[in-house]
Amino acid sequence: MKQFDVPQFYKSSFISTIKNSRKSNDPRKKDFSPTILDFGSVKFLIARHFGFCYGVENAIEISYKTLEENPGKRIYLLSEMIHNPGVNGDLISRGVKFVMDTSGKQIIDWDELHSDDIVIIPAFGTTIEIQNLLKKKGIDPYIYNTTCPFVEKVWNRSAQLGKEDYTIVIHGKYFHEETRATFSHSIQNSPSIIIRDIEEAKILADIILGKMDKVNFYKFFSGKHSDNFDVEKNLNKIGVVNQTTMLASETESIANLLKETFIQKYGVENSKYHFADTRDTLCYATYDNQEATYGLLREKADFAIVVGGYNSSNTSHIAELCQEHLSTYFISSEEKILSSKLISHFNINSKKEIITENYLPNINPIKIILTSGASCPDAVVDKVLQKILSYFDNVKSIEEVLKEVISV
Repeated sequence: MKQFDVPQFYKSSFISTIKNSRKSNDPRKKDFSPTILDFGSVKFLIARHFGFCYGVENAIEISYKTLEENPGKRIYLLSEMIHNPGVNGDLISRGVKFVMDTSGKQIIDWDELHSDDIVIIPAFGTTIEIQNLLKKKGIDPYIYNTTCPFVEKVWNRSAQLGKEDYTIVIHGKYFHEETRATFSHSIQNSPSIIIRDIEEAKILADIILGKMDKVNFYKFFSGKHSDNFDVEKNLNKIGVVNQTTMLASETESIANLLKETFIQKYGVENSKYHFADTRDTLCYATYDNQEATYGLLREKADFAIVVGGYNSSNTSHIAELCQEHLSTYFISSEEKILSSKLISHFNINSKKEIITENYLPNINPIKIILTSGASCPDAVVDKVLQKILSYFDNVKSIEEVLKEVISV
């Protein structure tokens, strides 16, 4: 796999050594069990897969090279390059300006952009409408394009299905940049609809089977389907694709439910003409990180720390998985660990940051699950680990623990 030129301050030799050791010992990714770092009075269970994925490293490399190669030029990002506050904050400190926020709300008016300005397309991609708008301004949207290759793979699969007269069902959050971009691309070739979860998939299944009046389709999916969507015609052949950061298991459950729906409606033999197999669009990095989380949760631990941006979809899903099994603290950086008694963390249910007291239980040893999302630098995970360690006496050195892990 390609090696990217990522700034050194995002890296951690400690974390990299652990990751490289696991890759060397398990090149085919058959073992999703965690790495156990035994410091004595505290043990960390580190996920088999976490941190920057291919698409994120690609976006970071392009963005920093763009800055380096264009001194004095005005450089814009359409919106957050990735969902990580540290990375976006560093780009802003270097003079990069955001045109929109993550919801698509305009920050800088389009009229302020000129043909000699540079506009970077974020890793989530962008819509056809914005691409055309940039072209009209004389700005080539493809020169500084950091769209994740796996997002583009979804777009290409959607286009192929559309040419075969399939309607595209997108499993995603309709307000997310990537989903908006995927929807914009898919409707160029096919009727399209966005569904959020398995519950919405069940509603769609009932409409397909005629158990629910088609009027309900326009009620439940208002603003989430393409123009002139015809329930009578456009729900006879479908293919399911996803926002690449959604839970892969949920996408598969949705696809299986809809496949069974068409089997029920048309029979086993005929169903293959009405439902397309799209498992090849699932993002490998999202899948690996989620499988690694399941591997973590098979071990006994006292609590979990999940590190990443609060608006990061893939990180939120990891936090949700952990929260189902044990106390979980979703933090954006080591700065959220206020002391040995207090931690400030994001509550995924209330969507607010809260402070919890006495998060470190008075037991010996404490076992802590530690992982991060695909847009979180390894250096931040390292700092979180070291800050937790600073609250314990007589712990082993990192060098000592590394020797134990590598020699296993």
